[in-house]
Amino acid sequence: MRILVVEDESDAARFLAKGLRNQAFAVDIAVDGLHAVEKAALATYDAIVLDLMLPGLDGFAVCSQIRRSSNMVPILMLTARDSVPDRIAGLNAGADDYLIKPFDFQELLARLRALLRRRPLLESPVLEIADLRVDTHQQRVSRGGATINLTTREYSLLEYLVMRRGAVVGRAEISEHVWDETYDPLSNLIEVYVQRLRRKIDQGFPVRLIHTRRGEGYQLTTEEVPGV
Repeated sequence: MRILVVEDESDAARFLAKGLRNQAFAVDIAVDGLHAVEKAALATYDAIVLDLMLPGLDGFAVCSQIRRSSNMVPILMLTARDSVPDRIAGLNAGADDYLIKPFDFQELLARLRALLRRRPLLESPVLEIADLRVDTHQQRVSRGGATINLTTREYSLLEYLVMRRGAVVGRAEISEHVWDETYDPLSNLIEVYVQRLRRKIDQGFPVRLIHTRRGEGYQLTTEEVPGV
């Protein structure tokens, strides 16, 4: 899943981005409020981690502008201001949760995952289809009870396909949620990673789960796809 981190302090931004990428998230960074609003309008994010004190537009204004555009992306607001009026102002501006600095990264991760679970695509931390099991908290994957070792990117792609199980998802949609803004749409990275997943997820099992819909995209399903 793809996260926008809005933080003007470079060290803090790098810390958050590194920690989230280690947890298989794709991460973009905005260093001020104006760029945050622009990025939120141009890309599809699964969640936004938003610092309150920003140059230009502050976190309250950023949150309000995003909500006025009918964008209901989950927003976790970060701030060193812990007064009750500030927390109320953040929630009234449209934030979904509010975390006081300094914080433990594991708490941020837990709050972020809790926000993501409110969305219909990820109602449970454990996703299953047939005998494939994906634990999104532990980032553990197994099929038929056997553990499958995946790289961070392979896991991210599989998690998204399992979240969208049964649906046909195109390359553009996959790149929006699994890769960050550095992704080159002319590359064949998605095809390469799908093939890697097929070898690890489907090879040796009687039922294939990852299917190609020619001209459309990919589908994770237990049903055979005609012509594939």
